[in-house]
Amino acid sequence: MRHRKSGRKLKRTASHRKALLISLSTALLKNKRITTTLAKAKEARPYVEKLITRAKNAIATEETGTPKNVHARREIARFIKDREVVTELFGEIAPKVATRPGGYTRIIKLGHRLGDAAQMGLLELVDYGLGKETPKPAEKTKSVKRGWKKSEKKVATTQTKSE
Repeated sequence: MRHRKSGRKLKRTASHRKALLISLSTALLKNKRITTTLAKAKEARPYVEKLITRAKNAIATEETGTPKNVHARREIARFIKDREVVTELFGEIAPKVATRPGGYTRIIKLGHRLGDAAQMGLLELVDYGLGKETPKPAEKTKSVKRGWKKSEKKVATTQTKSE
């Protein structure tokens, strides 16, 4: 039984799961939003928030006079291998969330994926104002009968109006 065991295994080995979380967090910090399955988004969210908090705290302590920026950059660089993303995290993202006490990401449910009906979710950074333009789940469209043509429909509707 798995009572009181935290975290999702995502049907992967520990090393594969770690690599998945690293790539998801790198993509999120680079693009500010990613679309993935809901389980992966829920698992990646605390991972990313800890990285952002570490960068934010390093910037806050540097302003007070004690430089911890280098150590924090090295700690974060263990997980995020892309140098541009680490630079962007410390230069743009961390100062923007400096006053926020937490909750740097949001998950928006998008519905089910067509291929395997997996629940999809949008994981995005809150302070970038992208929540207003979130894509809505695809609505079901009615199929048109193949025998009907648009021209025949117009003719049929105009005849009923004239009578």
